[in-house]
Amino acid sequence: MHNPDATAILKTLIEGREPGSLEPLPAGSVVHRADVLRAMLAAVAALERMEGRTRRRAALPDNTGRTWTAEEDSRLVTAFKAGETPTAIAERHGRTLRAIEARLQRMGLLAPEDRLTRGGFGAEP
Repeated sequence: MHNPDATAILKTLIEGREPGSLEPLPAGSVVHRADVLRAMLAAVAALERMEGRTRRRAALPDNTGRTWTAEEDSRLVTAFKAGETPTAIAERHGRTLRAIEARLQRMGLLAPEDRLTRGGFGAEP
């Protein structure tokens, strides 16, 4: 079952309706209990957060999070020294602009004040 399907089912139950027919559930049904409703609301919120993370991750370039290779470092340096913009390099490398700028900064080729992006993980070099 996909998360959107599970979310839709839970939302229907929260509304007090049977997911298949959309008929109202009997008054004594367990879904009308406050603790059960809170649990279902928490589940819906968790599923929606997970779906959001999945959508954001799918929008990232292919090489996001992958380890840099010596060959990729070499291509990065060559392109940057040839005057290519970090944005163009990022597109070709399948990395984010932030990753390209951080790598160039770590290599001493880009000053922190010349970056378009700010921040990152770990200590500044």
